[in-house]
Amino acid sequence: MGWFRGRRSRRQARAGGRLPEYCATIILYQAISKLDTLAVISLAVDRPVENAKLGRPMIPLAEGAWVEVELPKLGEPPPLAIDVYSTVSDDQARLEALTLVATLRRQTGWEVRPDFGPSDDDD
Repeated sequence: MGWFRGRRSRRQARAGGRLPEYCATIILYQAISKLDTLAVISLAVDRPVENAKLGRPMIPLAEGAWVEVELPKLGEPPPLAIDVYSTVSDDQARLEALTLVATLRRQTGWEVRPDFGPSDDDD
C-alpha cells in the first residue's frame, strides 16, 4: 500500500489553525462509495457526519479526533483509506483507529485493518 505511506505524518490544520494533525489509516477492502462508507461509519459510532456541505465530510470521535474517508484515484479499485485524525497525539489517532476497526468488524463484517507504518518519532 505504498501510496498511503506519505499520509501518516504530522500536518498543519487546514482551517488556518496551528494545531498539528496526526493520522492513523485504516484500509477497507470493499467496493463501496465514500458517501455509503461515511453513512455506515456514522451509524456504527452513533455520531453525525459533519461538514458534508463544505466538501470535507468528517465524523467526530473523541475530543480532538475525527474520521475522514479518502477514495482511490479515478479508475483504481479498492481499497479505501479511512483516516483517523487527532490533534492530541499519534497515539490517540492510533487508539481511535483501532477502536474503529473493532467497531466496524463487529457491526458491519467489513474486512478492515490498520495500516499505520512507522511513526514520525521512529525517524
